[in-house]
Amino acid sequence: MDSKGIEQMLNVLQATSATAAGRVAEAQSPAAGADFAQVLQNSIAQVSQTQQQAEAMAANFAAGNSTENLHEVMIALQTASLSFQEMIQVRNKLVSAYQDVMNMQV
Repeated sequence: MDSKGIEQMLNVLQATSATAAGRVAEAQSPAAGADFAQVLQNSIAQVSQTQQQAEAMAANFAAGNSTENLHEVMIALQTASLSFQEMIQVRNKLVSAYQDVMNMQV
């Protein structure tokens, strides 16, 4: 699993957090010029692809395909589940941050 998109998203979130706290981000480029929406979209696509691959492996194993091992199928399913849970946590943090910004007094 490629974690480049997730690392870029974390860099953007850390830079935003540092800016909001009144600090200058320490020697971090703003996610190498990556657009936050594009990074988020790529991460969601990667999670979807991971889930599709895990489902395909499980279907092949259930169909009796001898190329799929049970432990590989279980690892793929757990990886897909963990990726999805991570995406849900990022979404929850983004919603929370949005609500905090909207509740700020101007």
